[in-house]
Amino acid sequence: MRILIVDDERPARDRLRRLLAGQEGIGAVDEARDGVEALAKVEAFRPDALLLDIQMPGLSGLDVAASLPASPTAPAPLVVFVTAHDDYALRAFDANAIDYLLKPCDPVRLARALARLKERLAARPAGRGAAPAPAGGHADGLAPRQLLVAERGVTRIVRIADLRWLETADNYVALHDGAGVPLLRQTLAGLLETLGPAFVRCHRRAAVHLPWIDRIVANDKGDGHVVLADGGTVPLSRQYRPALLAALLAASAAPPAVG
Repeated sequence: MRILIVDDERPARDRLRRLLAGQEGIGAVDEARDGVEALAKVEAFRPDALLLDIQMPGLSGLDVAASLPASPTAPAPLVVFVTAHDDYALRAFDANAIDYLLKPCDPVRLARALARLKERLAARPAGRGAAPAPAGGHADGLAPRQLLVAERGVTRIVRIADLRWLETADNYVALHDGAGVPLLRQTLAGLLETLGPAFVRCHRRAAVHLPWIDRIVANDKGDGHVVLADGGTVPLSRQYRPALLAALLAASAAPPAVG
């Protein structure tokens, strides 16, 4: 099991590393000093699980958990929160945390959390490996709730629910969320794999978020545009029109989400 320790305090990281050294089944351990570095390490180190602090400068541990990369074939790393405060417990488990440990971390409680991690990893489908997809998601391989976009030293949080449509822009994807058009360094195909079936390509350079579609307008040749609920329009090509219509039908026939 590969573990990434995420904490802005060096003594806390050192203590966790020492405690992990006495545990069986730990294959490799790496560290991150904040949320931005953690997300970069997730892609480079490809951990199976994070021991994640909550209160950190910039991105909190809850922000990191909500932005972990995942895909149907490569679920996100699992999360155990390790924090000095007990008032985040409900929000932590709402973020699908496997466990919630209070600092200073007790070796027995840590061992119990590691056992839970091993059980959850063993229950995942064979061939999952430790390799997450490159864009954003959260624990248990569910679709992500937000994306993190770095813009001139500022990290912007883009809520998936606010995304209307996606557009390729050279080596980036433009995220049209109604408040601006931040650019995420990613391919459109890779981002669509991560975001899941609610986002469907409607043009070779564009994809649309199904809940935002108001209507589809097509000409005699099958090309046209998608009209969004906010009045915006997205280009539509006849090549992608059948798949988009099929996705809309499937979404309308799906049972309502529980909870």
